[in-house]
Amino acid sequence: MSSPTPSLPTPRSKRLAGSPAVRRDSQWWLVSSAGSVLATDPVFTGELDHFATALAAADQAVAELLDEQHDSPAPHPRGQR
Repeated sequence: MSSPTPSLPTPRSKRLAGSPAVRRDSQWWLVSSAGSVLATDPVFTGELDHFATALAAADQAVAELLDEQHDSPAPHPRGQR
């Protein structure tokens, strides 16, 4: 079995919320200044997938709220209805 050829980081590489977990293509890696380790445990990588999905949904919801705020008329002063 030959060793994989190293590849340059691609735009598809993304660190997960400041953690050492980085998704490159379809694989999760744990990255530190000492090196990188491929995450192979299916339960662990499944949890990383779930967390990444939830984080993306939260980011989308915040973006939509910001768009709504930007598109809405000026807010009413506090305490008035």
